[in-house]
Amino acid sequence: MRMVDLIEKKRDGHELSTEEIQFIISGYTDGTIPDYQMSALTMAIFFEGMTEKERADLTMAMVESGDQIDLSQIEGVKVDKHSTGGVGDTTTLVLGPLVAAVGVPVAKMSGRGLGHTGGTIDKLESVEGFHVEIDNDEFIKLVNQNKIAVIGQSGNLTPADKKLYALRDVTATVNSIPLIASSIMSKKIAAGADAIVLDVKTGAGAFMKTLEDSKELASAMVRIGNNVGRKTMAVISDMSQPLGFAIGNALEVKEAIDTLKGEGPEDLTELCLTLGSHMVLLAGKADSAQQARTMLEDAIQNGSALESLKVFLSSQGGNAEVVDDPEKLPQAKYTFELEAKEDGYVSEIIADSVGTAAMLLGAGRATKESEIDLAVGLVLQKKIGDQVQKGESLVTIYSNFEDVEEVKEKLYHSIKLSSEKVSAPLLVHAEITE
Repeated sequence: MRMVDLIEKKRDGHELSTEEIQFIISGYTDGTIPDYQMSALTMAIFFEGMTEKERADLTMAMVESGDQIDLSQIEGVKVDKHSTGGVGDTTTLVLGPLVAAVGVPVAKMSGRGLGHTGGTIDKLESVEGFHVEIDNDEFIKLVNQNKIAVIGQSGNLTPADKKLYALRDVTATVNSIPLIASSIMSKKIAAGADAIVLDVKTGAGAFMKTLEDSKELASAMVRIGNNVGRKTMAVISDMSQPLGFAIGNALEVKEAIDTLKGEGPEDLTELCLTLGSHMVLLAGKADSAQQARTMLEDAIQNGSALESLKVFLSSQGGNAEVVDDPEKLPQAKYTFELEAKEDGYVSEIIADSVGTAAMLLGAGRATKESEIDLAVGLVLQKKIGDQVQKGESLVTIYSNFEDVEEVKEKLYHSIKLSSEKVSAPLLVHAEITE
């Protein structure tokens, strides 16, 4: 086989065979296929697309390029949840303990975040003593015992995907549905999940800005998952404004605690119940999504979801007292209110821009080397559709430095007011099962 022939084949719109895709991924991973040839192929894929079979074959070739996590010793159906990202996306912190409380095993492999705030691990490390440096045996033992544990990502999980993504990033081929879908699904499958629930964001603060593109990506990932033997479904949820109120690591942990107490923001609670009910359903613990939802609502009301969080945190060295006393989470030195300059209704909250304001405070990483300040961030006091009076707070700013004028200016540009009443955006746009 010659790479040049395969580039030509894809350039002319023909389907690559399983063996050809395996040859390409294996050769690119070990360095025998150079960047310039792989760049040519990704550009051909960008323009010509891939068939369902090609997408599944590409995903599995990337899965097989490195380590695969064996979760077979964990009892029950292991259901993973993946979000395509957004601002204030605290769902994992809520969903893990919540679905574990009704007997669904959550064996979560998470990473650290680049961007507006930290990743799930950074957020959890707001809890003093919490750590993810546990070996596989301890990980499996904790999931069997408590139905939940979180471990750091393996260094050699899908190395082909890491190498390919870096190449796509500098060759203008990131926005290719087949390449995005196979990239995301390869990591989920290599992490050992039996079933996968996808939370695909749409809107100004999402990777996919339009509903049409979000549906296309969701459908592509669902078909890949089902084609390679993993029960997979997707929920398309809104990210035209931040999810919930809190943006920042310790602040999001507190919001997750509030949500598990039944006192969280309406949109975050609703999305967690929607995603969680599908996780419970795929795990075979309920006969319908409605029955699963009722189980989750009961776990919040009877306190078992909150208890699940305490057990999870303490089992991995964390101080579970933060659940009853969130003041034990890292606290910022200063708080400032962003006051409305006029009366009106909130008509727009530009999620990306609000996220950047949080990063200016130190809540996220601009580069891999950046240090995160776990205490700082933003708490929205108003969402789209809310009425506001001049002088009323739009956002509370939590900072460890006194000069927040740049942050305030960014936020004023991010939050638009209208003289006429505006409707809140739809939270869940679609559910895709095939």
